[in-house]
Amino acid sequence: MALIDPAEEITELTGTLNSIQDVLDLDAIRKQLEELGEQAAAPDLWNDQERAQKVTSKLSYLQGEVNRVESLGQRLEDLAVLYELAAAEDDEETREEADRELASLKSDIGALEVRTLLSGEYDAREAVVTINSQAGGVDAADWAQMLLRMYIRWAERKGYPTEVYETSYAEEAGIKSATFTVKAPYAYGTLRGEHGTHRLVRISPFDNQGRRQTSFAGVDVVPVVETTDHIDINEDDLRVDVYRSSGPGGQGVNTTDSAVRLTHLPTGIVVSCQNERSQLQNKATAMAVLQSKLLERKRQEEAAALNEIRGEATTSWGTQIRNYVLHPYQIVKDLRTGTEAGNPSSVLDGDLDEFIEAEIRWTRRQESGVDQ
Repeated sequence: MALIDPAEEITELTGTLNSIQDVLDLDAIRKQLEELGEQAAAPDLWNDQERAQKVTSKLSYLQGEVNRVESLGQRLEDLAVLYELAAAEDDEETREEADRELASLKSDIGALEVRTLLSGEYDAREAVVTINSQAGGVDAADWAQMLLRMYIRWAERKGYPTEVYETSYAEEAGIKSATFTVKAPYAYGTLRGEHGTHRLVRISPFDNQGRRQTSFAGVDVVPVVETTDHIDINEDDLRVDVYRSSGPGGQGVNTTDSAVRLTHLPTGIVVSCQNERSQLQNKATAMAVLQSKLLERKRQEEAAALNEIRGEATTSWGTQIRNYVLHPYQIVKDLRTGTEAGNPSSVLDGDLDEFIEAEIRWTRRQESGVDQ
């Protein structure tokens, strides 16, 4: 079997990177950066903190995108020089170093290529994620909390800010549910493939006989609503309940009935918020989450009407998408893409990129009607 010439591989990777730059339109991004830089320099920027955070967050993200592409281009140039040096000096150690960098560049450019697939109507939005414990009793509640930590850790690894709006703790351990936002551009497009049922198999830490337990938790991902969206909610369609915020063990987070639960009667959608100090603030945040869920519902209905299939695993809460097996062997396997990892501890600590990138490619194939 003939060996592939590294120079040919570098040429191919350079072509892929150039195609990525064309899709991303770096010139347009640089123009956006200039405009955002002017906005960020305005002396009255922080008079409106929400707007200021959006401006600075987008500025940081877009600058990171440009730096990422430019860095990959520079690495490709340096790699070609490294191979030339290895050949000129017949240096096997340098050649091995170059081979490692080539493998790393293949992976990094492939990951960036995935970003170009995020072209859905709401893919560029921030994301609202809700986790619910399902079948499995106390183990399911504990599993839901493990998933919450997994996604928060994933966001931390990426440098994405998060905000937990509501956490409903279970009586013995874990959580019944939690809702949080990932405040980064393209968070929704990146995470929407995580929507579905996640299954855990392990020796239960809550079973004194040490038996194996299977438990389930559901993950829901919706885009954050923006001012240009038209999501009207009739107050007559809402039931508003207020209650006292609480943490694990019933310890009071707030001594007043400031937490708010909204039930949208026509759809049965329920959202809660308890992280703010005032009832009005909690209601406003809960309303924003409800609008996001209704926006996603509207998007799905429109997609169905146009026969634009998003993919079975991302349209049904009852669909299991991934197994996490900790006993009798250790593996995490995605049932749609076939992606596997033999180190569940790393995945549960936020190492999700391989799964997320495979999901994005799989979802794009489903939406375009291309066979897997």
